[in-house]
Amino acid sequence: MNHTPTADETPLPQRIAHGAMAACLGVMAVAVFVNVVLRYGFGSGIAASEELSRLLFVWMVFIGATAAYPAGEHMAFTSLVAMLRGRPAVMALIAAAIRLLVMLGCGLVAWGAWQQVVVGMGSHSVVLGYPTALLPLPAFLCAVAIGLMALIELVRRTPLDLGHGVELE
Repeated sequence: MNHTPTADETPLPQRIAHGAMAACLGVMAVAVFVNVVLRYGFGSGIAASEELSRLLFVWMVFIGATAAYPAGEHMAFTSLVAMLRGRPAVMALIAAAIRLLVMLGCGLVAWGAWQQVVVGMGSHSVVLGYPTALLPLPAFLCAVAIGLMALIELVRRTPLDLGHGVELE
């Protein structure tokens, strides 16, 4: 039976991530709402609203992806791995292989995102004027964070979490 943690049991980094995502969503909702009212009600809008919403959406998505990893909420093929439950040695090998693949994927994403950050350092957004490096930066930070979490799980030999009710299809 799965236990849903209460607010007191939720780790501080996860609470901070959830708060940051809520703040991004709140600012986005207000900016878009005000822009819609101004455009349809008064025939003019705030150009910065779209740019701000896009930037906050990108950050919100990658903050959420980072927070989802330790909670085990990313897509997983648990039905395939669950068939090997009775074989602990094979499960340990598969867990290590999965973590290595996650780290490889994170390395590729981080490398590509970092290249975009470097390119964006020299240019600024059209309306708000922020460095365009702020758009790929959350992808880099997310990849580094998830890669480090996978590395820690690999070193600690953390078993795979086959929770989520292990729905077999």
